[in-house]
Amino acid sequence: MIAGFISRISGPVVLSDHMKGSKMYDVVKVGAEELNGEIIRLDGETAVVQVYEDTTGLKIGERVLNTGTPLSVELGPGLLSSIYDGIQRPLPKLVERSGSFISRGISVPGIDKEKKWEFTAIAGTGDHVTGGNILGTVMEYHIEHRILVPPAISGTIREIRSGSFRVEDPVCTLEDNTPITMMQKWPVRRGRPYKTKQDPHLLLVTGQRIFDTMFPVAKGGTAMIPGGFGTGKTVAEQTLAKWSDTQIVVYIGCGERGNEMTDVLSEFPELVDPRTKMPLMQRTILIANTSNMPVAAREASIYTGITMAEYYRDMGYDVALMADSTSRWGEALREVSGRLEEMPGEEGYPAYLATRLAAFYERAGRVVCLGADERFGSVTIVGAVSPPGGDFSEPITQNTLRIAGTFWALDTSLAYRRHFPSVNWIKSYSLYLDSIQEWFVKSGFPDWKEMRDKTMYLLQKEVELQEIVQLVGPDALPESEKAILEVTRMIREDFLQQSAYHEVDSFCPLDKQYWMLKVILTFYERISDAMIKGIALNKILKLPLKAEIGRMKELKDVEKIRSIIGEIDKKVAAMEVER
Repeated sequence: MIAGFISRISGPVVLSDHMKGSKMYDVVKVGAEELNGEIIRLDGETAVVQVYEDTTGLKIGERVLNTGTPLSVELGPGLLSSIYDGIQRPLPKLVERSGSFISRGISVPGIDKEKKWEFTAIAGTGDHVTGGNILGTVMEYHIEHRILVPPAISGTIREIRSGSFRVEDPVCTLEDNTPITMMQKWPVRRGRPYKTKQDPHLLLVTGQRIFDTMFPVAKGGTAMIPGGFGTGKTVAEQTLAKWSDTQIVVYIGCGERGNEMTDVLSEFPELVDPRTKMPLMQRTILIANTSNMPVAAREASIYTGITMAEYYRDMGYDVALMADSTSRWGEALREVSGRLEEMPGEEGYPAYLATRLAAFYERAGRVVCLGADERFGSVTIVGAVSPPGGDFSEPITQNTLRIAGTFWALDTSLAYRRHFPSVNWIKSYSLYLDSIQEWFVKSGFPDWKEMRDKTMYLLQKEVELQEIVQLVGPDALPESEKAILEVTRMIREDFLQQSAYHEVDSFCPLDKQYWMLKVILTFYERISDAMIKGIALNKILKLPLKAEIGRMKELKDVEKIRSIIGEIDKKVAAMEVER
């Protein structure tokens, strides 16, 4: 085992001499307290180490011990409902060991090695297996945890048995005496393999109208939520984590404020999954790396999270990964890069910022999993971005824009008006509209694209009309354009605006979204036809239809929403007859 000594200390960056034979990204133990670190540069016999813990008190000459393995996570039964720090140390276990203020140098396994799990074998003696084949299953709450053959292993099964085992106990032995346990270790900076990557063509249903109907993201796609302070990034990500139609959720609090992570940690265990009626926490993994934790661990946290997400993807599950926020991750890169004295790029970020961001987002996707049976799994990444002062021209936002397929731009002015989600419908876009159109048609919404395009036309027209109104006032507009302003107000307030805390409105099923928009657009068509026949707009607007439309978001019964279309037809027709 290679052992060197500290020759220089600069914040979380430590230089160690006499490290000949070390490899890039080897994990090391630094100092007498054996602080966790990772080699990020090699220069002759000198290794530059990124330490994941506070380096206060380290001294020149203290020992640095190379473990010879890269930063890896333990994958197996016991991950779900866990709360980890950025390098997969379970926070509840750390609290047990050291109290509320976590001591340095504590090493705790990522998975409980003593707990026994009931393993049910699926494969049999004599079966030939390759990487990704399912050997058996373990029930982890209500999720079927599929025990897979590690990617690089293949052979014929000599022995396999069902029973109660610890994660490190062999459950299967191959003819060449290779034992296979229920636990795998995987280096976090290397993506897990798969057969092929599929085009994203399935909608990720989130229950949020502005996301699903207006700017959708596909399963296996990528999305970004940039916005200034107070625009609702964290609430939006937490809402997506609660309601998205995936089997597994990985939530990474990367450099967020402690009180926000406290809200997540206290709220998630109390939430009930609307689909399974089981606690949401039972299908969630939380990674908490708050802003006061060591900066180097923040850089590792998103790799820890994406590796866990890929592990469940390989079982054939759909996984949603929420990274809140990648700006704090970029700031960690910038701080470590500065201490390495690297040539700075734009705004002090390292020149390789775009490459690192792309490498992270490219690990999303819907794939054909390894193994003999055909399984499909997906990882959808939603990354929040916190541009200083809400400036979307800063490097993190601009580099993420090149990669992400969906752009949900949060608007400070909308947030100040208490319009949430504060997504700016003019600046936002989705690149998945054409690829998921067929999915909408097969799901019973054949005219979704047409309705969505019509809505966007009206909202863009409203922006133009508002400029005229500010110059000459609303009275100068013709009746047809006043009707557009009235209908777009309905679209904004009665459709796009949605409460994350309302008992009914927090989650809006797709069929309800479709019929809500259908009602508003039908109202616009009917009043446009009525005005052509000579009926005044103000007379139509006195009908009680506006109040009924405004109450749609509070209704659970979709049939009641559909019946509003009949009411619109009947009352407008009666007005035409009276005329």
